[in-house]
Amino acid sequence: MKRILAGLALTTAAALVTATPAAQAASVDPVKALQKQLVPGHGVRISEKTRLTLDGKSIGATTRTTGTFEFGKKGIVATDLKNHAAGSDKSLASALAPPRIITVGGHSYVQGGLFSEDLPEGKKWVRYAAEAGGGTYNQIIDIFEPKVLKAIVSHAKSFKGGTYKGALTYKELAKVYGQKVSGAIGKTKIDYALKVNSKGLVTQLTSGWSMDFGVLGKTRSITETRYIGWGSKVRIKAPDKDLWIDVADLSEDSQVPQEIPNNSLNSLAN
Repeated sequence: MKRILAGLALTTAAALVTATPAAQAASVDPVKALQKQLVPGHGVRISEKTRLTLDGKSIGATTRTTGTFEFGKKGIVATDLKNHAAGSDKSLASALAPPRIITVGGHSYVQGGLFSEDLPEGKKWVRYAAEAGGGTYNQIIDIFEPKVLKAIVSHAKSFKGGTYKGALTYKELAKVYGQKVSGAIGKTKIDYALKVNSKGLVTQLTSGWSMDFGVLGKTRSITETRYIGWGSKVRIKAPDKDLWIDVADLSEDSQVPQEIPNNSLNSLAN
């Protein structure tokens, strides 16, 4: 998001940021509204749900994410997220989205599921090198990146009742992030509905994609993210030093993953 959409380089997105009637209809610019919120020591909370269906019927696990983002002058500087999976494949979902992850000061501290097995006595967290970024594990559209937010607002086909609605391909979205995605993935469309309040701040983002696997059926993924408490005072701290161990210091036979799973556009591009 996703894995968090962290560390993705942003390049020129002229093809996506051309003004449209839908964008011009809005009285408040969401990008300017976002930039006003980037105040150190403040942030926003999120509540997110992702579900997967096959031919309209739920499959696998439903993942729910809650947490807090802390801002700096240029964007997110720290995150504290909790993931909960429910359904037939919740063990796999828990491996892909760690139950708890705090990212601050150039590191991510992970706890729960596979990340808490066979740790040395007294250790509760595993530390990984990472940067705090926007988005979450499942929300592919990172509204905390001004160029991304500008792109989906300008690319919207309609703006009614405070909601921008539109669609773009993975290839088009990847271009905004400075990445390249080709093949079937690149052609896959992401539809979205972005809701803003009277101040232009995003209150909800729903994004989805579909892929038809022929006789295997049509798969649909939908992620709904709510943004709550813009401007709240936030201070995210790393766990106490005596409670974590660096992943590089684990024994060779450790079952703890050597890296945090990545659902970002980077992984699609490789």
